[in-house]
Amino acid sequence: MCILGGMNRKERSAEQRVRWVYAAQSAAESRDRYDEWAGRYEQDLLDTYGYRLPSTIAEHFLRWVSPPATVLDAGVGTGLVGECLAERGFTDLVGLDNSPAMLEEAARKGLYRSLHEMTLGEPLAFESGAFDAVISAGTFTKGHAPASGLVELARVTRAGGRVVVGIRRDIVDSHGFAGIIDELESAGVWEFEDRSDAFVAMEKLESDVLVETWCFRVRRG
Repeated sequence: MCILGGMNRKERSAEQRVRWVYAAQSAAESRDRYDEWAGRYEQDLLDTYGYRLPSTIAEHFLRWVSPPATVLDAGVGTGLVGECLAERGFTDLVGLDNSPAMLEEAARKGLYRSLHEMTLGEPLAFESGAFDAVISAGTFTKGHAPASGLVELARVTRAGGRVVVGIRRDIVDSHGFAGIIDELESAGVWEFEDRSDAFVAMEKLESDVLVETWCFRVRRG
């Protein structure tokens, strides 16, 4: 029987599961908790809390990127972003995540050309300039991917391509995102293109947590 933080997982409420996963303190701990949560992830976030982060970031992504672009979904989860993009004609999708169980859920949807177990913040096993664009929703937040993960996302995007990421607004400065963004711009790796108005990702649970979508144009692959 699996015990999650002293409580049987069947006894946990949706809110307890969400907060338990988001309280992870390392990439390894996050992976293990997402592995436990994978089977209930969409039920908890979509059905219970009206999670709108993947669809909102996907809509922003469509302002700059069109099919038949080759797109990396960084932090693919169960493939919610892929569903949004597939509905708009994208067919060349590649995903990565550090949770094997989440990757299994994404694979069942049959939307991705390939799926890879990788961790944002570590070197990615892709060639430089391999993708026309990168999208990342729900990964650059507390207890998840570090700001340093942006460096590799820029590297694997071709010159002229876009990196579109959602970043929780209250950690842009405190968790080093502003510094990494500025460093990449100063080095000529990318240029800032746009930032969305802040929006609530999960109104029914975290109405005070705001996310912004950032778009960068890569200057060299």
